[in-house]
Amino acid sequence: MTEMKTIENTEQELVKEFAEFDDLFDKFGFLIDLGKNLKLLDDALKTDNRMIKGCQAHVWLYSELVDGKIIFQADANADYAKGLVAMMIYVLSGHTPDEIINAPLNFIERIGFKSMLSMKRAGGLESMIKQMKLDAMVYKAKDLTNY
Repeated sequence: MTEMKTIENTEQELVKEFAEFDDLFDKFGFLIDLGKNLKLLDDALKTDNRMIKGCQAHVWLYSELVDGKIIFQADANADYAKGLVAMMIYVLSGHTPDEIINAPLNFIERIGFKSMLSMKRAGGLESMIKQMKLDAMVYKAKDLTNY
């Protein structure tokens, strides 16, 4: 029987992967590579209401609830932003609304992003996280109204 991957497991995995790089440029390179592996978002989903407010770059986030788990898709017009949103999708996509809402996401500090990112980029990452958690709250609220 396969063990279900938790958000915490995924966070620990990312911390280990980023720890392999001593150089800041190598860490950014790895982040950008994560973005290159992001599944393309259909242009029809790149609407103003899906654009994350507070990001320097244009970042679009789409989510849907499938079998009780939220699946996120995204795109961005800047490599670093695409990498950041890809990292967050890697951590949060495929989990229940409750798991996403309650995830402390302390891996961001453990990777060293607080010191790596400019204030604007850090604010953009925070906006991405807030939107993903807000989507989870909306799906949870919709589910509660079905009872």
